[in-house]
Amino acid sequence: MSIKTCVIAAAVALLAAVVACGGSSSPSGPTTGCTPSPNPNTIVIQNNQVCPSSLTVARGSQVMMINNDSRVHEMDSDPHPEHTDCPELNQIDFLNPGQSRSSGNLNTARRCGFHDHTQPEAASMKGTITIQ
Repeated sequence: MSIKTCVIAAAVALLAAVVACGGSSSPSGPTTGCTPSPNPNTIVIQNNQVCPSSLTVARGSQVMMINNDSRVHEMDSDPHPEHTDCPELNQIDFLNPGQSRSSGNLNTARRCGFHDHTQPEAASMKGTITIQ
């Protein structure tokens, strides 16, 4: 095989690898078993994770959380166990499988962390809501 043929073969192989890996600009983070809601201001709990894990909403908005998981979750504001950063999120609280609930009105511009009170160290069950 000539050098020219080897160079062309290497270039084709490299191009094939790049195409196979994709060049998408989709959001990063875990996607296995995580299907975000098409509805804005909605967080879905599924496969023991929140999706999306960060959300930006307008002041005065509410956030809906839907429990599509197989277990109960208790969603509260950070920090654990005080839950004082964004008390409006504490209105969500206990969600049985299949249940959904809205937060209170998020009127103050800030960044609110949230977590599952029953598993406060689980990174997959933590997130943030930015109120603008």
